[in-house]
Amino acid sequence: MNTLALGPSWLDPDYLLNTFGLPGLLLIVFAESGLLIGFFLPGDSLLFTTGLLVTTGQLKYPLWLVCTLIAAAAIVGDQVGYLFGRKVGPALFKRPDSRLFKQENVEKAHEFFEKHGPKSLVLARFVPIVRTFTPIIAGVSRMNYRSFITYNVVGAILWGVGVTVLGALLGKIDFVHEHIEMILILIVLISVVPIVIEVLRARSQGKKAAAAEAGDGSGRPPGGNGPSSGQRGRHAKR
Repeated sequence: MNTLALGPSWLDPDYLLNTFGLPGLLLIVFAESGLLIGFFLPGDSLLFTTGLLVTTGQLKYPLWLVCTLIAAAAIVGDQVGYLFGRKVGPALFKRPDSRLFKQENVEKAHEFFEKHGPKSLVLARFVPIVRTFTPIIAGVSRMNYRSFITYNVVGAILWGVGVTVLGALLGKIDFVHEHIEMILILIVLISVVPIVIEVLRARSQGKKAAAAEAGDGSGRPPGGNGPSSGQRGRHAKR
């Protein structure tokens, strides 16, 4: 199966699976689930391609075993991220930017966690970059450990098993094989949509806040150029 490299060749799901096999897949899932260096890895398209390769026999492992190992790698990855967050704490927000680390990624994950609460551990699984930093933020926030484990397991199964099984099911369709490049690009685009929506929403809210501040700059509400009600009352008594 030939796929279109989505960026550098070493990030192409087909290349990764053919080169490193199942061990490489599990290491990538683990890293993307909670290590700071894993945010750029192709999680969604990699899982989909894995399911497809299992169906076609190019990855010679039973689907149930692959899904079980993927879920386990995702759970352990989030666990490591959570413990790292608890240990590092607020220092993470003061860490300077580098080639592989951007402070804005931490801030986005923090906003996502604050907005959605514990369920963000499930939702973040389907959002690139955010899924890497959210368990770390949960640790920084000292989220209840029992709740963390519960949402961690649910998210790992829905994402890791769900996307892989989807690839296995669609892998039986000839159209998918004939247009695999388009399918993988579509998966990447869909996974990026939540990020684009959040960016646009943040910009919109920023513009509204700026407009509100500009309107309140005179000390009077918009349209309040006339005399106050108290002044009108005194004029009426005269």
